Amino acid sequence: MKRIVHICAFLTLAIGFSQGEEAFQRGNSLYNQEKYHEAIDAYKTILDNHQESAELYYNLGNAQYKLSNIGASIYYYEKALKLAPNDQDIKNNLTFAQKATIDAIDVIPEGFVSRAFNGVTNTFDFDGWAWFSVICIVLFVLLFIGYYTSLTSVKKRLFFLGSWLFLVFGIFSVFFAFRQYNGFKNNQYAIIFAEETIIKSEPNLRSEEVFELHEGTKVKVMETVNDWKKIKLSDGKIGWIPAVDLKEL
Repeated sequence: MKRIVHICAFLTLAIGFSQGEEAFQRGNSLYNQEKYHEAIDAYKTILDNHQESAELYYNLGNAQYKLSNIGASIYYYEKALKLAPNDQDIKNNLTFAQKATIDAIDVIPEGFVSRAFNGVTNTFDFDGWAWFSVICIVLFVLLFIGYYTSLTSVKKRLFFLGSWLFLVFGIFSVFFAFRQYNGFKNNQYAIIFAEETIIKSEPNLRSEEVFELHEGTKVKVMETVNDWKKIKLSDGKIGWIPAVDLKEL
């Protein structure tokens, strides 16, 4: 009985993948024919089946940009960048789309140490760091075995130094994996989808207007109260926005 269940599950996944690939190719064909609305619909059927990839989000971002939907294009480029943080094409298109936004928000400069740590942390995503740590630990074990079985002192020294070097790499990769995970968990960002929205000092319509934002701006979500989101900008400004005016990444 268990074997039948496993076979059914495998067939379901295989069919789902096949349908997703077919929809992806159909979306690409429609995009090349400049039928951007239809291409977006084809791509979204893949998301409806709970399948995602950097390529899918990237193509969705391109199609939305062609329709001048700046907020949606930035949203999908950001989603693609989460899955492929080192993809230069995604970075370039995201930068290009961001130049079309209205809001010019200063970024508080990072210190050298913080910038260096963030640069290393973003080299891989959480899964990438996890796999790297596993590989390092496996190499540590193999080299340590080589150290014990070697007959010459030169080989022993080389295996010993190599094994401990990979152990250190493994420990650091675990550290960066958890740093990446905590950053993802504790730093929830969103993209403004409203063409224009007023940011309030408190989560109600009667409160004071503190500033306004426009479509495509990226904000950090700090808190949720009923239908309001407390947001923070990269320049440190804080306020409340109706939840319907943004979409969380």
